[in-house]
Parts: sequence; structure tokens; C-alpha cells
Amino acid sequence: MDLTQYVEHHDGISVIRGGGNVRAWNGIQYQAGMSNKNVNAKHLSMNIATVPPGAVAYAHVHVGFEVMLYILQGRVRHEYGDRLKQSVENGAGDFIFIEPGVPHEVFNLSDTEPVVAVVARSDRSEE
Repeated sequence: MDLTQYVEHHDGISVIRGGGNVRAWNGIQYQAGMSNKNVNAKHLSMNIATVPPGAVAYAHVHVGFEVMLYILQGRVRHEYGDRLKQSVENGAGDFIFIEPGVPHEVFNLSDTEPVVAVVARSDRSEE
């Protein structure tokens, strides 16, 4: 998908003015964000992720990059660590930091409301 169509470039400043979902992965929907695919990013990517009501982003690991999230809407539970035996719940207004290599699975705790979060990664790729 050509993500450059969403970006305005202004001599060193790039802007995306909102928009709908452009891709999905592992039960999560993503809006057009910024990454090396559409701006001159060297070490960072950022987008908005939505976990639909009742959905699960199945167990996965981020290899070689950090992730920070800010929950804008909804309630989420991360099950994480060895065999996913630990858990933590978060809601709107919470920041979350996930270290590289930590296995985790993400659950939307509502059957009626989505979880919406800003996701920043220390990787210029958004995928």
C-alpha cells in the first residue's frame, strides 16, 4: 500500500491530517501513520492502533525495538512474560512501555467499545 498519499511534505516537516484505517495485523487495525514508508524517518515510527470490541492481538514479541503506547480510549489487558502468566490492565490516559523481546498478548476488555492507542516504536518501519 502506498502510504505517501496521506502525507503533506513541507521542507523538513511532514503532516498527516487524520484518516481511516489503512492496514490490519493480528487483530489490530492501524490508521495511516508515519514511518520510513512515507517520511524521512531514521529511527522512529508512530500511528494509531484500534483493537475492536472483544478482539485479541495474539501472542507476539517485538524483536529489536521498543514500543510505547498511550491509551486514548477503552480498557486493555496485556498478558505477558514467560508463558504469558503475568498480566496488567490499562485504560484511557495510561502510558505503556514494552521492552524488546517480551512476549505479550493484548485483550480488549469490552465487547462493545474499541481500544484506541497511539503507538510509537523505536524502529523506522511501522510493521
